[in-house]
Amino acid sequence: MMRKSHHHHDSHNDEHVNQEKKVSELRAAIGPISGRSLQYCTDACLRRYLEARNWSVDKSKKMLEETLRWRAAYRPEEIRWHEIAGEGETGKVYKADFHDLEGRTVLVLKPGKQNTSSHDNQMRHLVYLIENAILNLPKGQEQMVWLIDFTGWSLTKAVSMKTTKETAHILQSHYPERLFSAYLYSPPRIFEAFWKIVKYFLDPKTFQKVRFIYPKNEESMELMRRSFDAATLPAEFGGESTSQYDHEEFSRLMAKDDIRSTDFWGAADAEQEKHACNGYSSSEVAPEPAAAAGHGS
Repeated sequence: MMRKSHHHHDSHNDEHVNQEKKVSELRAAIGPISGRSLQYCTDACLRRYLEARNWSVDKSKKMLEETLRWRAAYRPEEIRWHEIAGEGETGKVYKADFHDLEGRTVLVLKPGKQNTSSHDNQMRHLVYLIENAILNLPKGQEQMVWLIDFTGWSLTKAVSMKTTKETAHILQSHYPERLFSAYLYSPPRIFEAFWKIVKYFLDPKTFQKVRFIYPKNEESMELMRRSFDAATLPAEFGGESTSQYDHEEFSRLMAKDDIRSTDFWGAADAEQEKHACNGYSSSEVAPEPAAAAGHGS
């Protein structure tokens, strides 16, 4: 018994050493970077890209370089709440004021409260909230949870297929291993037709993170009880909390977080960032392809 335990400990150590070696190899492979690209590429970040590509340094390098080009062009860290606040008026996506039982940040999505039709603004709003969720992850926590409430959802409220595809692409390609789980709460039967199309945009790793929750299914509700504190979980997800989204209050919180984000990323000179080392310049970025398979989010 002791020998088996000792062997397990050794193999765990070997795996850790091998992973750290891969992180060093990936850092060497991407070469010299500076500014926000360097700030972005922490060891934890490199590990997430390696994990998403099954620890292949070559594939991880390609994926990471695509993200650095995307970030240089899209500048997600520079989006500010006042620019996209109109998208959030109905509370269709917001960062929850509670965590799951492991302390992960929770994003609440209510597709039935869709209030706009601009693809670009919808994407900027979602990217802003993903960045904000990451900014608010507790120390030592890498992943977030999505809670999706289908109250009031219908095919007429569904976002365009273009927006759906790009959401999957951005989450899987540029935020690998950031999603722990997505709980789809009480989806109507008509959603099944929509889901049959959507699931083709998801790679197997992301697909496995999606949980369908049905209030009348005891096994489903047990999963919610194991994942969240009923006292803080909103009633629309089977919990006991009656708290509601307050747009003015949320806007005040986001204004404070925007200051934190500026402090975190630094008010780097835009021109210097534009010509950041290694060619991650917004002027050289090719258009993003549509959703690509095989990116673990």
